Amino acid sequence: MVIPLMKQAADEPGTDEPAALRCGAVWADGAACAVEARRALQAFLAYVPCTGRTSVPAPLAIDAELVVSELVTNAIRHAPGPCGMILRLSDEALAITVWDTSAERPVVKERDGQRFGGHGMHVVHTVSADVAVAPLGAGKQITAYLRTAPDVAPDVALDFGTVAVADANPAA
Repeated sequence: MVIPLMKQAADEPGTDEPAALRCGAVWADGAACAVEARRALQAFLAYVPCTGRTSVPAPLAIDAELVVSELVTNAIRHAPGPCGMILRLSDEALAITVWDTSAERPVVKERDGQRFGGHGMHVVHTVSADVAVAPLGAGKQITAYLRTAPDVAPDVALDFGTVAVADANPAA
């Protein structure tokens, strides 16, 4: 069962920029499903214009669905127990964080047209501006950052901020 959590944080005091929009979902042990995760992402992205923000461009939404599918599928396949996803949209990036109960870091394998499977993390790294892996008490979280500002030069470092999962893991 997915437990959706959606809210828009209050605007930062003293700035004209809206605060990041956040959404989360948590799945019990054995209940995670990549299709449900993609639906949660789609609902989140459909909600964005309701907040007065510009819609997320279709190519970014497609890349985000791919990232969500790969990260949640990896959590299902490689980590026993519950898992969750947090989506965070700012003016600079869409951050997709998936946490699970396995402390094992994901392996990015080189492309190999002869191998069946094992390409997910390579794909995530390819479509993302950055990917970060952080340990949690009883597992890890992986955050993929997809750039929302295409007019920014690739060599300009963007401050994506951090997405921290605090007490979200009921197994911890």
